[in-house]
Amino acid sequence: MTIVWDKNIKELIWIVTSDKMSKTLVVSVSTVKVHRLYNKRFTRHKKYYVHDENEEASLGDKVKIQADIPRSKLKRRKLVEIVSKVAA
Repeated sequence: MTIVWDKNIKELIWIVTSDKMSKTLVVSVSTVKVHRLYNKRFTRHKKYYVHDENEEASLGDKVKIQADIPRSKLKRRKLVEIVSKVAA
């Protein structure tokens, strides 16, 4: 987490699942949870729409995203950096 203007800003590092929209990436985040009663593990998935101003990232890249001001109805995050590129 980073602190910006006295607020905790969450940063995540995940893989790009779609780059078909202009200036927008779709990043899928999966977390593993354990059921309270049955103690069985299961996976939850969540999609984040990320603002990519220069359209640098592509499908399969590992990127770092950060919470940001709302840019549209769904985009609430921005691209901070590309951690690793996929071999073309």
